[in-house]
Amino acid sequence: MYRFSRSMYRELGPRIVEDDSDRTQCRNRQKVLDACEAAIRRLTYDRRYFARPARSLFNDVRPYFTMQDQLFVWRVIDSNIRLATEFLEQLPEGVGLDGRPPQCNAHTRKGTPCQRPPLPGREYCPSHKHLDETFESAEIPDSAVETLDSEFGSLAAV
Repeated sequence: MYRFSRSMYRELGPRIVEDDSDRTQCRNRQKVLDACEAAIRRLTYDRRYFARPARSLFNDVRPYFTMQDQLFVWRVIDSNIRLATEFLEQLPEGVGLDGRPPQCNAHTRKGTPCQRPPLPGREYCPSHKHLDETFESAEIPDSAVETLDSEFGSLAAV
């Protein structure tokens, strides 16, 4: 998976703004590389709870680029995150990136990770299935959205 983060870094690297207080001129480059690798790592292992990986990564690295480069940075990040997501969706079910079968995401009372395999299509084993969140798709009426928007707008004005 590092090929996706390194690909982003190779495209973004020449446009990184150097820090005047850093004599080695490497600090900002290292921060961008670390942010790219962290985003891809989280996308790989925690995709369900990583709703907007491109936006998150962009917000992490945007201070290291000029205003003129912001659109380019967003496009590079968005396209590479989309490619990584498509790659992850093509992986066979029941096998992780390292070739090992998945394990339950819960921890035992002693604090060690549960060693049991999860239920098919789930993240937890039968003993911990009560921890698995179930999300039902509910449609929010337009009137509720407008009400929330107006309430948050009035809070922002305060």
